[in-house]
Amino acid sequence: MESNSIIFGPVPSRRLGYSLGINNVFPKTCSYNCIYCQLGKTIHVSAERRRFYDPLLVYQLAKERLSEINSLGLKVDYVTFVPDGEPTLDVNIGKEIRLLKGMGARVAVITNSSLLYLDDVREDLLEADLVSIKVDAVSEKLWRAINRPSGHISVEKTLEGIKEFSREYKGRLISETMLLSNYVSNEEIAAVALFLSKLKALKTAYIAVPVRPPAEPWVMPPKETDLVEAYTIFKRFLGERVELLIGSPQGIFGYSGSFQRDLLSITSVHPMKEKDVMDLLERDNGSVEDLNKLLVSSDIVRVEYNGEVFYVRRFTSKQGN
Repeated sequence: MESNSIIFGPVPSRRLGYSLGINNVFPKTCSYNCIYCQLGKTIHVSAERRRFYDPLLVYQLAKERLSEINSLGLKVDYVTFVPDGEPTLDVNIGKEIRLLKGMGARVAVITNSSLLYLDDVREDLLEADLVSIKVDAVSEKLWRAINRPSGHISVEKTLEGIKEFSREYKGRLISETMLLSNYVSNEEIAAVALFLSKLKALKTAYIAVPVRPPAEPWVMPPKETDLVEAYTIFKRFLGERVELLIGSPQGIFGYSGSFQRDLLSITSVHPMKEKDVMDLLERDNGSVEDLNKLLVSSDIVRVEYNGEVFYVRRFTSKQGN
């Protein structure tokens, strides 16, 4: 991956306001291969932590981008580790968090929770200001069907890791549960809600639905009646701590003056609606020809999903090796 793809945005986030993203692992390196992933199928499925980038490079690139953003009069609420894989696979994430916090940034980490059973992973995340955990299922069979994890982890270890982290963590802890048509029963929804309700540190439990093209084309969001029923079940266990994530984030995307660079970096972790791409094109003083070149080269793919047009970064198995 090119160094200018490590930092992207800022992008509007439904949970974090305006978020400057850090893509701290190589493309599509993850411990999960979720059927609903907005970035396609995982290329490198792994549960083994490793070094990806020099922490000082990550820090310097983030510092430079924040300076650019400030000069444009834009605001960043969080610097967020939200790569196109699992951020805690990065053995240096703890050092990177400390470096970023040292310059006054609020740091968030979006994790699938699969490695929280490891002591060093939990320790790395303790200094983050916000951590978002994923709990799509609590039964082994459904967890494997939806998240398609690496064979080296289990749902039991994952859930135990979440519980231990919630006891240790002093920052803002939130969760996300993806609801899919024909995949989650009311019994499973209640089991997930019960598990989350026992995490006393949990501030907000989000119920999400797919709003961008998923890894598997047959994945669909639930019916509105099923969503309401799931929300009702969550409310029964979690009260006012429940919120829905059923719409796309609102707001403008950050820009640097290079349309192709910005589009490639943003779509590497965040598929963009066509109207947002056109807005970015105008603000970056780009041309339709710049977009067409990326489409012809297949670096960017145009996808229709649920009646809307999205632009998505295309990955290959050679990237990030």
